[in-house]
Amino acid sequence: MSEPQLRECPGCGLLQTVPTLAPGVTAQCVRCPTILRRTSAHRFDHIIALTLSAFILLVVMCSTTLMSVETAGIRRTADLFSGPEELVRQNMGELAVVIVFVTVLAPLIRLVGMLYVLIRLHEKTPAAHLRWIFAWAERLRPWSMLEVFVFGVFVAYVKLGDVVTIGLAAGVYALLALTFVLIWMDSALDREAVWERLYHGNLRGGLPGLAGAIACETCGLVSALQPDDPRCPRCESMLHERKPNSVARTWALVIAAAVLYIPANYYPVLSVVQLGAGQPSTILGGVEELVTARQYPLAALVFFASIAVPMLKLFGLSFMLITIQTGRTGWLRDRTRLYHIVRFVGRWSMIDIFMESLLGALVAFGSVITIEPGAGALAFCAVVILTMFAAETFDPRLMWDAAEERQGAAMPADPGLAAID
Repeated sequence: MSEPQLRECPGCGLLQTVPTLAPGVTAQCVRCPTILRRTSAHRFDHIIALTLSAFILLVVMCSTTLMSVETAGIRRTADLFSGPEELVRQNMGELAVVIVFVTVLAPLIRLVGMLYVLIRLHEKTPAAHLRWIFAWAERLRPWSMLEVFVFGVFVAYVKLGDVVTIGLAAGVYALLALTFVLIWMDSALDREAVWERLYHGNLRGGLPGLAGAIACETCGLVSALQPDDPRCPRCESMLHERKPNSVARTWALVIAAAVLYIPANYYPVLSVVQLGAGQPSTILGGVEELVTARQYPLAALVFFASIAVPMLKLFGLSFMLITIQTGRTGWLRDRTRLYHIVRFVGRWSMIDIFMESLLGALVAFGSVITIEPGAGALAFCAVVILTMFAAETFDPRLMWDAAEERQGAAMPADPGLAAID
């Protein structure tokens, strides 16, 4: 059973008490659809086993072949690093660095950090530096995109099926198993239980009333802001009542992404040359080719990930920013739900980038057939990264603050009790 604690909803800013929870129970904000805590019935030993399994599968995936292709008696193979190596040869080193980071470095650093923290949780008094490691492991979670990479491999496999003879190797099966284990690990881990084990301080004591209570954006601890030391006593992150300059920073990132979205769709992302004939293909052109080939589910997946999702992020963030600045009071719960959707779907646009990286590495048969990534891929990758940063800098609590200021409504004097599911 968990201990009751005071929490500030990261979606609307309402202070409320999360009561004692049994394993497998979810606590939801009473004012908006934000999940405050989801307890788990899994012990830390189970999570350690899953984390260790994921680490081993990641090593296997990185050290084995993913796919092989053959045409005209020529055979080529590709592993996880073949795509980035081909991008470097095509003078797209920046894109190669991004792919290596989100498919190798971020997952590896996160798994090693998680494994180190979880093992040392068994100590009577866990060391203070474990909180810093766990905080960084959590920050890397959105940038670990192996589950997105799986779909990139699937799209590449289907697109190559009509062009060359293609086979799957051990690396793909390791990737599939790794994706399953990672999803299981993330769903089974009770992060608040880890924080409670790392920090034994009083989670509710010492507050000078609700007016002085500030929640940490990293670990969620509600504490009193000390003028001489404005850091969270649990994870040592800087405390802010709201994210600093959230509106201005988010607008800057959204505008930059919108500007880059034009060349991302105008310039080709892929060039296919077969027997000396061929032409560059844009993102929309690739969707049209899949529709022409009657691969409708795959065309829908690429259209959703590469066209619909970036537009949703740009229009969604712009709409929420405008409602803050105009003080709109309607649809607050829906706008908060929209924010959670925008933040969740952001990284799925990388499917097209992963697919193009694999195609460029696998299909290089000289005058027979060659696939090369285009300049539009670099601009599109920048759009994905900028919109992900924009979702992180945006503070949805400002929407509720603006509505309350316009209505003249004040925050409840006493914290409510979170809804239990």
